[in-house]
Amino acid sequence: MNIESLREFCLSLPHVTEDVKWGADICFSIGGKMFCVSGFSQPIHVSLKVSDEEFEEMSSRRGFIPAPYVARYKWVLIAEDAGLTDKQWKHYVTQSYELVKAKLPKKVQKELK
Repeated sequence: MNIESLREFCLSLPHVTEDVKWGADICFSIGGKMFCVSGFSQPIHVSLKVSDEEFEEMSSRRGFIPAPYVARYKWVLIAEDAGLTDKQWKHYVTQSYELVKAKLPKKVQKELK
């Protein structure tokens, strides 16, 4: 997946916003909380939240590492060359979106409906 495909897919999810943080990262958020972060340069590296059950297993796979600064929240950094298919990329992005959305305050969740 390239940055254009990632951006297009993230923005296709309901209520997603994007902005640039730290001068070089594109961040996708739901309800003001980030669920996907990527640099602009190639090859892309994408940070996503994963389920608690998947975190340990994914962190030890080729192309995956615990995400710097946010690993304690079960985020992984995925290298473009991790060997994921587009279907797998979409699964992990959607899963991150859903995990972050589920943790939003009930009032914010209600506003997003």
